[in-house]
Amino acid sequence: QVQLVESGGGSVQAGGSLKLSCAASGNVVSMCGMGWYRRTAGKERELVSSIDSGGTTAYIDSVKGRFTISRDNTKNTLYLQMNSLKTEDTAVYYCAACPISNEYLYWGQGTQVTVSS
Repeated sequence: QVQLVESGGGSVQAGGSLKLSCAASGNVVSMCGMGWYRRTAGKERELVSSIDSGGTTAYIDSVKGRFTISRDNTKNTLYLQMNSLKTEDTAVYYCAACPISNEYLYWGQGTQVTVSS
């Protein structure tokens, strides 16, 4: 069973930075596509960024130029560097792995990111 454990969330002022980590069991980081989702109360979950097994990355428009997704296959860890944070980035962020038919098989438990003005 694949396990994903996020860390690195917290509270920061607008304009600040946080780096999220997602530690995965097994070799899923190197073998699968992975993504970062976020969910805010009252809103649907959204895919913030993804990276496929070949290393191609994608971002939603609202985070382009501010967030960077990366992975370290030797550490089986996925990252999300978040810079120039805005209050609207406040959400619970989830790590996900191994997309099949537009849905991810494995999910982490989430980590809270709170950005204050």
